[in-house]
Amino acid sequence: MFRTYSIEVGGRTLSVDIGRVSAQANGAAFMHYGDTTVLSTATASEKPRDGIDFFPLSVEYEEKYYAVGKMPGGFNKREGKASENAILTSRVIDRPMRPLFPKDYRNDVTLNNLVMSVDTECRPELVAMIGSALATCISDIPFDGPCAMTQIGLDEEGNFIINPGQEQWDNGDLKLTVASTSKKVIMIEAGANEIPESKMLEAIYTAHDQNQKLIEWINDIVKKEGKEKHGYDSYAVPEELFDAMKKVVSPEEMEKAVFTDEKQVREANMSAVREKLAEAFAENEDYLARLDEALYQYQKKTVRKMILKDHKRPDGREITQIRPLAAEVDIIPRVHGSAMFTRGQTQICNVVTLAPLSEAQRVEGLDDFVKTKRYIHQYNFPAYSVGETKVSRGPGRREIGHGALAERALLPVLPSEEEFPYSIRAVSETFESNGSTSMASTCASCMSLMAAGVPIKKMVAGISCGLVTGDTDDDFVLLTDIQGLEDFFGDMDFKVTGTTDGITAIQMDIKIHGLTRDIVEGAIARCRDARLFIMENCMKKAIAEPRSDVNAYAPKIDMIQIDPEKIGDVIGQRGKTINEIQDRTGVKLDITEEGCVSICGSDRAAMDEAKRMVEIIVTDYEAGQVFEGTVVSIKDFGCFVEFAPGKEGMVHISRIVERRINKVEDVLSIGDKVKVVCIGKDKTGKMSFSIKDAPKD
Repeated sequence: MFRTYSIEVGGRTLSVDIGRVSAQANGAAFMHYGDTTVLSTATASEKPRDGIDFFPLSVEYEEKYYAVGKMPGGFNKREGKASENAILTSRVIDRPMRPLFPKDYRNDVTLNNLVMSVDTECRPELVAMIGSALATCISDIPFDGPCAMTQIGLDEEGNFIINPGQEQWDNGDLKLTVASTSKKVIMIEAGANEIPESKMLEAIYTAHDQNQKLIEWINDIVKKEGKEKHGYDSYAVPEELFDAMKKVVSPEEMEKAVFTDEKQVREANMSAVREKLAEAFAENEDYLARLDEALYQYQKKTVRKMILKDHKRPDGREITQIRPLAAEVDIIPRVHGSAMFTRGQTQICNVVTLAPLSEAQRVEGLDDFVKTKRYIHQYNFPAYSVGETKVSRGPGRREIGHGALAERALLPVLPSEEEFPYSIRAVSETFESNGSTSMASTCASCMSLMAAGVPIKKMVAGISCGLVTGDTDDDFVLLTDIQGLEDFFGDMDFKVTGTTDGITAIQMDIKIHGLTRDIVEGAIARCRDARLFIMENCMKKAIAEPRSDVNAYAPKIDMIQIDPEKIGDVIGQRGKTINEIQDRTGVKLDITEEGCVSICGSDRAAMDEAKRMVEIIVTDYEAGQVFEGTVVSIKDFGCFVEFAPGKEGMVHISRIVERRINKVEDVLSIGDKVKVVCIGKDKTGKMSFSIKDAPKD
């Protein structure tokens, strides 16, 4: 028999079945939240793979279309590659859990989350996050849990919502996910509409308090269901190897090797150090086998000691000092907008493309809402940016995550569709990388949007804050603008983006078992000071405000509103009318269900002509209105004049010219351009037109 455990979370019941399914996994939690059902499993290999020198953790979030009663598209009718949402969810699960596994553990571990049913009031992403932690805690896999996650939104009055439903999550001003242990916050992910720092801190610790209730619940389940943790072969570097290394390369020599602001110089120095150690240990195969890991640890200890005890950074900067900044716009010709942002050895070029709203990305996920994304930010990280050679195979999970972070950062300041009827794509190309390229992408994207003439409401910048901790909670140093080495050997990468008025996005990665409130508050404050400095001293010098118009190479778009009941007249039977307008003018027309018509083109005269045609088509004709048209057919009793695609008016033979004529062909031919005036309705109730009464030029 299986056992079920329940808890009330956010006004709804969260429950888990233990022992019901997947008995061969190391740990399995069959999760239920409302009608949302997710199977979370944790599985570990019996032993490490040969030659593995890191902890191989894989997190999967599988979206099944049957969960919402949909049939997959495509020829095979199977789910394809993971969606962007699935990848981002997997990353959010991975980041808080990875530091809680033993640092010297090398067995493969897979955390799998199978979404089997979706209730849009109970987001499956959250259920998978809690399920992964629970499945790992009750398994025999070594894990220093439990941990728990809570999501926070805001209602219209600014009150916090615990675990909001999908619609509240999508439309609210705050999307915050916080993971915690029983003592500390271990992960923060947020998108926000310029939330003040004080409000964000309140939201973070509201979630942290909620997590404590979940942790108590998980602990109770572990007491009853938890397996004994299995043993494993430790891959920790023995202390005697460190002692031997220090005799060959002294701590002072190691400090000199890493103390430089040039990444290439540091790498050359470390290569020389390795050669020296390899030569010294040539007769000791065990030491040689562990040399790379030992050298990494020696370098890490050196950097951490320099920062924590001596307040010395590898590149010689002060603790709060930002690396040299540079920014410029319009570096790429013919594109709609471009900008480059450089911070030390981190350099990003961002390019913006504008298109009609019909080009917006359609996103269909495991909910009842089909969404469109009119703003897309994509991030690329080629091997040459770090001086390596590797064939590009398309974006990986890291690239997708960095792009999503920069996208969240700028969404709150974008103009509405009514204000700026364009779809927008921003692509960040990493030219050089040495720490926090996602924050450089945010800065470059902001400037590129302004250069493209996108009327963003405020400037957005981002920066990353690092951390090195000592033996106690009070022993720590925060580092503004961390470079790669400080990220690799430090304890935290705390990224915050925002305007002068508040936060727009947060992403926090750590390598330790959580942060105290003092660290969280200090990092948020440090990031605010830094982003304001970057805006004032770098970005505004390159471009201070959005340009008044879009780039000459960008499409021009006009918007007109028509009566929704007239949409069919503009489209015509099987699209005949709208296609004819587009063919005649060379512009592109899009119409929403609300009757909003966007006219997109590069030729202003052609756009004006298309606009005139649409306005004529939707006009309720009255006597006295004047139109220009083309004779399209001739009858014995008169002729028909087309004055807009799909719109024709009849002119009686007596109203063509002042004198009497016997045949229309005596004065008109098909194709003639004429001016007509509406004279009212005929005996049948149809509108009649006159050529002879039309005003003369």
